[in-house]
Amino acid sequence: MLNERGIPLNDMSFATTDTGKPYVSCVTDPPIAYNVTHDNALIALAFAPGRVNGPAFNVGIDVMKVRVPGRQDFPAFVETFSDQLTALERGLLRGVPQEEALRRFFWMWTMKEAYTKALGLGLGFDFSRVEFDVVGNTVRVDGQIPQGWWFGRFVIQDGQDTYEGVVAELVGGDGTVLTPETESPDWLHIFDAATFTEKTIQELQPHDST
Repeated sequence: MLNERGIPLNDMSFATTDTGKPYVSCVTDPPIAYNVTHDNALIALAFAPGRVNGPAFNVGIDVMKVRVPGRQDFPAFVETFSDQLTALERGLLRGVPQEEALRRFFWMWTMKEAYTKALGLGLGFDFSRVEFDVVGNTVRVDGQIPQGWWFGRFVIQDGQDTYEGVVAELVGGDGTVLTPETESPDWLHIFDAATFTEKTIQELQPHDST
């Protein structure tokens, strides 16, 4: 990321906000917000040069594999998280096929995770304060639509495995933008581990001055 932005490694350092959210501090450039998430075979990074509310600029990302972990059945799995869901969210998980309910649940959960990670407040934020109406495609926090936020939803298919993810970024202005769920949107760049490693080595190795 730094190499593509033309920022030498010795011009950057890691810094944190008062609440402990890390960001990249650059000598000659504005700070860069970033957030990292992983689940199973997937690692994802979201970053932004910042628009409002520096220096960490409120960006968060979360991604999860769509499946019931372990040997739990779906009702028991959802019950584990029921106190972190709103009444509307719990209602949206009932009366639909399990596959659809599972898909809805992970959209709700990754939305909550991405938003709270963007806030940089740590684990103390009550997830039930964040409500994602998957059917109505509306996010509410404490019953109100948060102003100035952009939420990007994406789907990644890795063989037989499906991952759902959300990026949350505070961009300022009025209103809130939620993109529809999209497989590989144009702002998302995907690399397999081997290709990414080879690309990194090629781009970062010292060039022969002769």
